[in-house]
Amino acid sequence: MTPVLSVRNLFRIFGTACSRCFDGNDEICGNKCPWCGAIVACKNISFDLYPEEVLGIVGESGSGKSTLLKTLYFEEEPTSGEMFIHLTKRNACFPGEAFMGSVDAANVLSLNSYQKRLFRNHYMGMVYQNPFLGLRMHISAGGNIAEKLFMAGFRNIAKIRERAIYLLEKTEVPGNRLDESPASFSGGMQQRVQIAKALSNVPMLLFLDEPTTGLDLSVQARVLDLIKSLQKEMRLATIVVSHDLGIIRHLTTRTMVMKDGEIVEAGLTDQVLEDPQHPFTQLLVCSTL
Repeated sequence: MTPVLSVRNLFRIFGTACSRCFDGNDEICGNKCPWCGAIVACKNISFDLYPEEVLGIVGESGSGKSTLLKTLYFEEEPTSGEMFIHLTKRNACFPGEAFMGSVDAANVLSLNSYQKRLFRNHYMGMVYQNPFLGLRMHISAGGNIAEKLFMAGFRNIAKIRERAIYLLEKTEVPGNRLDESPASFSGGMQQRVQIAKALSNVPMLLFLDEPTTGLDLSVQARVLDLIKSLQKEMRLATIVVSHDLGIIRHLTTRTMVMKDGEIVEAGLTDQVLEDPQHPFTQLLVCSTL
């Protein structure tokens, strides 16, 4: 099976990197290079994401997992590495269809900033830990969705409004609240509006960065069930970043464990969590018991 996303030898280094930042020297303790002082947030990351798969990335705070996700979403500029996208045929009436042929199997990290924005607007969706990062709080819920749709090529206002209502109701937000601003919503409802916005462009890649952190437990459960059902229904290739192993167990089929910017263990989620091999993964699993 051809992967939707292939990442190869990805580095994201903050500061002026030296050659030793890239060589995997065991003398480096943590993610700070002792020779140049640069922070190696992502170090030689390689993985594949397959169609309809949900891949989890787990690790402690500062492990590099959120930086990796932001780099994949073009919010962080990689220091080096490659990211290949393999697109499949989508509904021909979708406004972005004409853009597809130019990027299939291309290293999208080599695109210019305009092309990256265009690609992200057409084929990616992101749900942030903090809804304030993913939503404009003082424009309407429908306006937030319309913004994403407009950037993805939609121009018919009536159809945009119709789709916004459909997506809000799909994410359990009453359609009659379309014209209310998210600032007046609860935290759980803000997160659902953010999910609706992320799904509005029919993304081929969905990124979730700690999607339920800060929500009450009962709200967490509803949001997780919603994400899981929508992922299956829309057949999305998804990456979930979390420090919560319960969320990883609930949502994902395969998991990567990160520490100090590196992938230290990877495999099927049940296998990684039930029989961890790396000492850090063992510590992570034991700490949740």
